[in-house]
Amino acid sequence: MTNTTTVGASAPAAGRRSKKSEPTGPDRIPKPSQGWYRDKVTGAKLRRVTTILEQGCSKGDALTHWAGNITAETAMNNLPYLVGCSRHPVERAEAYDWLRRAHTRKKDERADIGTAVHKLVEAHVLGTPMPAELLNDEDMAPFLDHFLRFVTEWQVEFEASEMVVGNEEEGYAGTLDYLLRSPLIAAALAAYFDTDVPAGSVFMGDTKTGGELDVKGVYPEASLQMAAYRKAKVAWLRDGSKIPMPATFWSGVVLHLRPEGYRLIPAVADDAVYRAFLTVKANAEWTSGLSKTVIRPALTLPTTNSEERAA
Repeated sequence: MTNTTTVGASAPAAGRRSKKSEPTGPDRIPKPSQGWYRDKVTGAKLRRVTTILEQGCSKGDALTHWAGNITAETAMNNLPYLVGCSRHPVERAEAYDWLRRAHTRKKDERADIGTAVHKLVEAHVLGTPMPAELLNDEDMAPFLDHFLRFVTEWQVEFEASEMVVGNEEEGYAGTLDYLLRSPLIAAALAAYFDTDVPAGSVFMGDTKTGGELDVKGVYPEASLQMAAYRKAKVAWLRDGSKIPMPATFWSGVVLHLRPEGYRLIPAVADDAVYRAFLTVKANAEWTSGLSKTVIRPALTLPTTNSEERAA
């Protein structure tokens, strides 16, 4: 779709303020910012799906244990350095600060890998040149090789990539990884769930790069995220046009991509999972909003009439 602008349009009348022009083309696509997407045409603010999941899903002690394990592993791998620093107050303080941020560095490292892999995948899906700095990165090579093997082995055809979708009624938006078709995925899901899956079905797809193959790395939140995207009402194409959200099968697939290989994991994203997402969304609204207003400052003991007279 080509957007055009009228040439030679008359200037606004003197003494009047010109109206702010509506965004055109790709500028019409909502962009994420501080946990929200804002529709630049309607002005609607839509909560970011990933923010909803971060605020509304309780991980229990899992993250605490993970951070403790990373810190302990870092300490054991750097004992000579830590022992040496312990004898000098300044170096001790620096080592302490470095050690306590071990889990943050690991999280950032994983996020950087995930972002880089998503850029490689997106370039392949869109048929655009691979980013040179990533294509020549030896650490990225196995991820790309296994992704291309997945595409070939499962006869994958992509319908969309990094597409922004939203549901104004429920007040959320997000960016899905990709939509795909694959007769082999359809056949595998049909056998797995013992149900009919048309060969031409469109599936929601997501890529995860953390954890270990066949051990961990794909978590239930992936299904919540897919269910939210499946139940979006609208989607924005790359030219900025707005279309109804394409229908997808009730199970998506997560491509767990690691340097040693890949696995394709079914992720149920049906109506029951969507209802669970709405519960998580309510939890997130409580955490980020109402919960901050319900506990008030301590009461002060009221002054009696006799105390006022004495004063």
